[in-house]
Order: sequence, then C-alpha cells, then structure tokens
Amino acid sequence: MRKTLTATAVMLLIAAASSALCQTPSGTQYPVKPVRMIAVGPGGVVDFSARVLALALSNAFNQQVVVDNRPAGAIPGETVARAQPDGYTLLVAGGSFWVQPLLQERVPYDPSADFIPISLLYGVPYLLVAHPSLPVKSVKELIALAKARPGEINYASAASGSASHLAAALFTYMTAINIVRIPYKAAGARTASLLAGEVQLDFATGGGIMHHMKSGRLKVLAITSAKSSGLFPGVPTIAADVPGYESTTTGAMFARTGTPVEIIHRLSQEVTRALNRTELRDKLMSVGAEAIGSSPEQLVNHMKSEISRMGKLIKATGIREE
Repeated sequence: MRKTLTATAVMLLIAAASSALCQTPSGTQYPVKPVRMIAVGPGGVVDFSARVLALALSNAFNQQVVVDNRPAGAIPGETVARAQPDGYTLLVAGGSFWVQPLLQERVPYDPSADFIPISLLYGVPYLLVAHPSLPVKSVKELIALAKARPGEINYASAASGSASHLAAALFTYMTAINIVRIPYKAAGARTASLLAGEVQLDFATGGGIMHHMKSGRLKVLAITSAKSSGLFPGVPTIAADVPGYESTTTGAMFARTGTPVEIIHRLSQEVTRALNRTELRDKLMSVGAEAIGSSPEQLVNHMKSEISRMGKLIKATGIREE
C-alpha cells in the first residue's frame, strides 16, 4: 500500500510518463498473442466501451482482444500495475482512477508512476434533472430558489468522491448555494427516489434516465458539459448560467509503465481509428457517451488538468472517499 501522493507529485509523475513517450522505438513486434483488457463494473459504460473496442482491436490486430471484467468494488489497476510491461495486459478505467489518490489515504497502486496513458476513450456528461414538483425550469431559477430556501432542497448522490458527486459539489461550490446531499449506494435506488419525489434533484447520466425524461416523469434543467452536446440537442449547459462550470467523466486506456513506446503509440493509433468510426460512435452514444480518442500526450494533459481542478475542489470542500 502506498502513501497518497499530493496533486503536485501526481502531476510531476505524469509529466515523467509523458517524457517517456518520446523515447526511441525498439522495434518490438506487437501483438503476437491475445491481449487482455481489465475493466470494472459489469454493464456500465467502462465495461461497454471496453467490449466494443475489444472487437475493433481484435480485427485490427488479427489477434483476440478479451475483456476481463472485475466486479464493482474491485481494484483493476492493482492487477495491471503488477502485470508484465509488454502491452498484453491493459487497463480501461473511468476518470475516478486518477482522482482516487486525492480522495483516499492510500491506494494499492500509483496511477501515474505505474501506468502509461494510451488514449482517452469517451466522455460522459451529466444531466441536472429534477422531479416535476420542484418549481424551477432552469439553472438560473434553481439557483435563485436555493438561495431563497437554503438547506430545503436536496439531491440524490452516488458515493462520496464519485464523478456524479463531484459534479454536484462543483455546482454548489461555484454557485455558493446550500442544497442537501442524500447519498445512495446504487444508481437504481437514486432514480427510484427521484421518480417518487423523495429527492428533488440528481446529476445523472442520460443512459439511465433518458426514457423518464421523454415520458415527462423527470425534467432536465441542463447538461454539465462545457458546450452543448450532440447527445442531448437543445439542452442548455450549466455553464451558460455558471461561467466556467464543466464536469464530464471520461474513460481512458492505460498500459503498465515500461511498456515499449511503439506499442503505446500503436495502441493509441488503433484506438483512435476505431473511435472515429460511425458505427462505434453510435454504439457509445446509445449509452450516453461521446467517443473521443486521443494521443497519449493529450491524455497526459487531460489528467493534469483534471487533477488540478478536482484537487482544488476536494481541498476546498473537504470531500473524502467513503
């Protein structure tokens, strides 16, 4: 078990990983045997993205790429951190993977020193949704009501430090409003409570609540992405009323540190090529995710930015993982 790294130390290690990507290729042939992708959360967007990419990469490499899915609560990063640095054991993880050291006293791996970034995979914006009984139709009206009635409005939340919780925490922090967090262990329970009017708000992914929005059982106030999203045309951004607000959870692929640089770039190129295909982009959109694809260096920069932003938020609000 390692001691938690500070945000500054994490970013320095990420910078070192970025520098390593510029090393001279060794000419390693890859792949010559099946590749395993470790993911967590059966049925979630991480698992789904890993499976659609596994098929695309299997075709590109003419080698089988399989998904080794671990149950929720497992720590897949630890498995990959102990694997051989040969590109045959990869990690597909959500953004909480690199934010975790900011929330926990100890983690069993170092997300920067133990891994080399390969590519961003997708982005999932959250929707700020409300029960129809809440008398607001916009973010502006919600902020005004919350300031008029501090502590009287509540919202459903996933576990402390989760991506949706951080989206809500950033919103309350930037708007200086007091709305009460009601934590839930499962997304289904959150949605059920919201539909029943037991809670009034939620920062939810579109894939889980889209049909409730269409039926009118829930109303959507805004989306958490910085710009309007093709996933939900016409839905205004929170940033339109709260300048600078953005909270989108991302997924990415990593390899064990020490993996030859030409393997990293080959994987990045094939992943990006796959994510640019209309068929795969449409599949991700069906679960509320937008395909991205990036170079390893772009993922490094994304991680730096998010660690800095979330580190400031976590320090200011005192959030810790439960």
